[in-house]
Amino acid sequence: MSDVSRPARPPGWEILARADVLSGLLFIVIAAFGLWASRNYPVGTALRMGTGYMPRLLCWVLLGLGLIVFAQGLRQPAPPLRSSPLGWRAMLSVTMGLVAFGLSIERLGLVLAILLITVIGALATRSLRPMETAIAALALIALSWGVFIAGLGLAIPVWPDW
Repeated sequence: MSDVSRPARPPGWEILARADVLSGLLFIVIAAFGLWASRNYPVGTALRMGTGYMPRLLCWVLLGLGLIVFAQGLRQPAPPLRSSPLGWRAMLSVTMGLVAFGLSIERLGLVLAILLITVIGALATRSLRPMETAIAALALIALSWGVFIAGLGLAIPVWPDW
């Protein structure tokens, strides 16, 4: 029998194959892009927020979290990133849920759009039970209505106009 070995990777590739390192890098890249994209938005002050205040604040928070996750990934020996069908299922389910929410919020209203994103997102795992999904959906609906409609007074339709 012949011993078939993998080609040698350059030093450092094992570190980049860790899930925490890649997640941290992804957060950093997204935050940097968000900061670049919002560079011309007026920021304003905490009392008189401009268009760019919240996006830039969230990007700075995401950048900080990305740096923390990246540093943790470098410090702790973690198993290398492995692809599994469940991982792809989760990634596709969450992505499809976000796209469905974005496309349906104006037509279906807040309540049905949140139900849609919750149900599609629940498909990411087999261990989530229907009762937990329903409780999460109701909590998200109440929180979103309280913050965006009652608190901020945004003109988001709650129900569809049929």
